[in-house]
Amino acid sequence: MKAPRLWLLNAGLLAALLLLCALSLGIGSVPIGVADWWQALGAPDSDLALRQRAIIEEIRLPRVVLGVLVGMSLGVCGAALQGLLRNPLAEPGILGVSSSAGLGAVVCIYFGLWHWNPWLLPTVAMASAALATFVLYRIARRGASNLTLILAGVAMSALTGALTSLAINLAPTPTDMQDIVLWLMGSLADRSFDEVRLSAPFIALGLLILAVSGRHLDALTLGEDEAASMGVSLPRLRAQIIAGTALCVGASVAVTGTIGFIGLVVPHLFRRAVGYRPSALILPSALGGAVLLLAADIALRLLSGRVELMLGVVTALIGAPFFFYLVLRERWRSR
Repeated sequence: MKAPRLWLLNAGLLAALLLLCALSLGIGSVPIGVADWWQALGAPDSDLALRQRAIIEEIRLPRVVLGVLVGMSLGVCGAALQGLLRNPLAEPGILGVSSSAGLGAVVCIYFGLWHWNPWLLPTVAMASAALATFVLYRIARRGASNLTLILAGVAMSALTGALTSLAINLAPTPTDMQDIVLWLMGSLADRSFDEVRLSAPFIALGLLILAVSGRHLDALTLGEDEAASMGVSLPRLRAQIIAGTALCVGASVAVTGTIGFIGLVVPHLFRRAVGYRPSALILPSALGGAVLLLAADIALRLLSGRVELMLGVVTALIGAPFFFYLVLRERWRSR
C-alpha cells in the first residue's frame, strides 16, 4: 500500500475514534452535549456544569480511556499473533489466551489476593496469558495445521473454563459467585481511573514491544529459514510476541474481564488494505480495535434497558458470525 493511502486510512480511523470518544462522553442517563461537556471540563460556571464535570471525570472519561486502551491492545495482539503463527484465525480469545488470563484473575479474586496488593491481579493474569501463548506457539511451531491450532485453543479454553467454573462453584457466597460471573462477561461500566492506572503501564509496554516487532514479522512471512537468513533472531521475536501479548491481554482482562473477537475481526478488515504487511497492520489494528470496542460500548448503552448489556456479550455476537465466515472461507480455499 502506498504511503499516502496508508496515511489516509490511519487518519480516517483516528478521526472516527475521536468522534466516538466525544459521543461516548455525552451518552448516559444524563445526556451531555459536546458544547456542554467541553464547557464543564474547561471552566464550569454553574452547579449544573459542576455536576456534569463530576459525571464526565468520574464515570465517563475513565470508561472511554479504558475502552481505547483495551481496544488497541486486543487489536494489536490479534495482528501480532496472526503474523507470528502465520494463521489468519489466531486471536487471543479463540486460542484460549484471554480465558487463561481470566482464570488467573479469578484465582486472585477468589482467594482475595488482590486485597493484599492490587498489582497482583494483573501480574497473575499476565503470567497466565504468557503461559497459554507459549504453549500455543510450541504447538504451532511443530507444523500444526489451522485446524490443530484451533482445536488446541478450544482445549485450552475448555480447561481454563472448567477451572473457572470450579472456582465459581466453590464460591463461598452467592454474591461472590455473581461478581465473578458478571466480571467474566466483560464490561467497561463502573470503572474508574484506578483501573486505568493499574492497566495503562502494562498495556503501553506491551503495545511498544509488539510495535517494534513489526519489521521482523514482515520477514517471517517469507518463512522461518528466510527470516533467519535476513538476520531476524527467531527466539527473540517469539519472546517479544509472547511477552507483548501477555502484557496487553493480561492487563486488559484484569480490569475489564474477557472481551473476545476484537483481535480477530479488526486485522482482517485492514489486512488487504495495507498490502498484507504485518508491520503496516499494527497501527490500523490499534486504532480499529479502539473504534470497534467504543462503537460496541456505545451501541449497548443505547440499546440497553434497565439492565445494561455486557460488552463481552456484544463483541461475541459480532465476532462469532465473522469467525464462522472465516472458517468456511478457509475450507473453500482448501478444496
